[in-house]
Amino acid sequence: MTVITQRPVQAADSPYALSHLDALEAESVHIFREVAGEFERPVILFSGGKDSIVMLHLALKAFAPAPVPFALLHVDTGHNFPEVIEYRDRTAAQHNLRLHVASVQDFIDRGVLRERPDGTRNPLQTVPLLDAIESNKFDAVFGGGRRDEEKARAKERVFSLRDEFGAWDPRRQRPELWSLYNGRHAVGEHVRVFPLSNWTELDVWQYIEREDIALPEIYYAHRRDVFKRDGMWLTAGEWGGPKDSETVENRLVRYRTVGDMSCTGAVDSDADTIEAVIAEIAASRLTERGATRADDKLSEAAMEDRKREGYF
Repeated sequence: MTVITQRPVQAADSPYALSHLDALEAESVHIFREVAGEFERPVILFSGGKDSIVMLHLALKAFAPAPVPFALLHVDTGHNFPEVIEYRDRTAAQHNLRLHVASVQDFIDRGVLRERPDGTRNPLQTVPLLDAIESNKFDAVFGGGRRDEEKARAKERVFSLRDEFGAWDPRRQRPELWSLYNGRHAVGEHVRVFPLSNWTELDVWQYIEREDIALPEIYYAHRRDVFKRDGMWLTAGEWGGPKDSETVENRLVRYRTVGDMSCTGAVDSDADTIEAVIAEIAASRLTERGATRADDKLSEAAMEDRKREGYF
């Protein structure tokens, strides 16, 4: 009779046991290497936000000492925070990576897109994104989405198949048992890949602390002129704020997430160190998008509707 023995699980205090950050890092590195082996023209979405920064850091680790074999892609709304754009350009140059910029403003100037009455350009990113994917023939697109962010993203697999129009159909999600990923796709289709799927906001910040990763300074508490709209502190800018009835205040704030200035709110905070930020996040009961992203408050299904159209 054959006796099957189970390999003993390493004790938590074993020198061979992985910490939760080590396990997350190993999973993400595996995903990057899997994509490199399965696809011809992958690209990393890189905005200069914390999740894309961690994603790039993991890609650098995955292929060291060789260079990262992927280019970077940013969909620039034209209303991004200057500090973040400066960080984006500096990082791409530092690692000698090719940066593709898909500009929403270019599409507006050409008459393909029209400005929205509310001034926000976040929903306008889909067309430039899909155009960049098609024109550059990218077959895999890395995104920094995490399942803890928003309920539509919680439905997403690590490998998310998109059809020839870039649309997401939750009914076409594929099983991913035992960390086996299916990258098969037809001509014209592509796959969105989310290496940070199983990370939380707290995991991201703890990893940033452990790896000593530099971030744009707006992630830490600083004084800024802001005004309140729909319960959120927004930064004044050419996008259309503030209105005559909205009062600008100089407040001590920081950003939990960054994006289009028209829909990304700051939070009152005195957390000016990474230790203070981690303590603040650990005590929070609101996700970063739920607390600071106006575009996710348009409807209960706002994110899922945009994903079905080809959004991140």
